[in-house]
Amino acid sequence: MDTTPVSLQLQVDEHLALAREHSAGRSAHTLYGGQGNALRQTLIALAAGRLLGEHESPGEATLQVLRGTVRLHAGAESWVAGTGDLLLVPPTRHDVEAVEDAAVLLTVALHGVPGT
Repeated sequence: MDTTPVSLQLQVDEHLALAREHSAGRSAHTLYGGQGNALRQTLIALAAGRLLGEHESPGEATLQVLRGTVRLHAGAESWVAGTGDLLLVPPTRHDVEAVEDAAVLLTVALHGVPGT
């Protein structure tokens, strides 16, 4: 297991730059997790005004805003969160919009993974 610290601020800077250049206006990178792990953490960067389109809930999950401001929509409800805020991801279809350039850390508990 690699226990080398990861600079979230450097990752945010890198992925926001990529998001601004990419036609979709986003960049993502899994920082931890994958096959055989019960936890996955993914950094998602969105350029201002861009959307991570509506999708199913990944299950038990949170969004920690590392930089900027995002709006989470689920049906008729929405929540706005800024740098340092933590949002619970609703267990329903939802989307995430960058009110301004933003980066979030998505943490998902993967149920049904062997060994959990």
